[in-house]
Amino acid sequence: MNVKIAKENNEQGDAFRIRETVFVQEQKVPPEEELDQFDKTATHFVGYEDGIPIAASRLRFIDDSGKLERICVLKPHRLKSYGKQIIKAMEEEILNNDYSQAKLNAQTHATTFYEQLGYEIISEEFIDAGIPHVTMVKNLKDRNINL
Repeated sequence: MNVKIAKENNEQGDAFRIRETVFVQEQKVPPEEELDQFDKTATHFVGYEDGIPIAASRLRFIDDSGKLERICVLKPHRLKSYGKQIIKAMEEEILNNDYSQAKLNAQTHATTFYEQLGYEIISEEFIDAGIPHVTMVKNLKDRNINL
């Protein structure tokens, strides 16, 4: 998979369509909660396989962390390490912007996946968009981000 920072409108459109498919259609997140005011200023990533958009995410810098958000892979392309690849690209961008901590709110069913990538749970469970989540962090300076 080729992961790109979505700089062109068509690339951002690809990222938004993937998010709409995964979060709104599949997970039943209300559309007004999925696409929000932070999309205008976030850095968007999109993953392509043979020119076809199959994965997306967004990154925001908040306080002392790069916050990984909206990480998703289209259903037919899951279990192929594409999630790891897009997270690696996001972690590299965090380091390129002189931040050393990555933070995310993980759906609880995905915590094992993130723990395998070096993330640690730092919160109690909470509900976001009707889905149970926990906050997780990873210190990128102390760990090898090669996945």
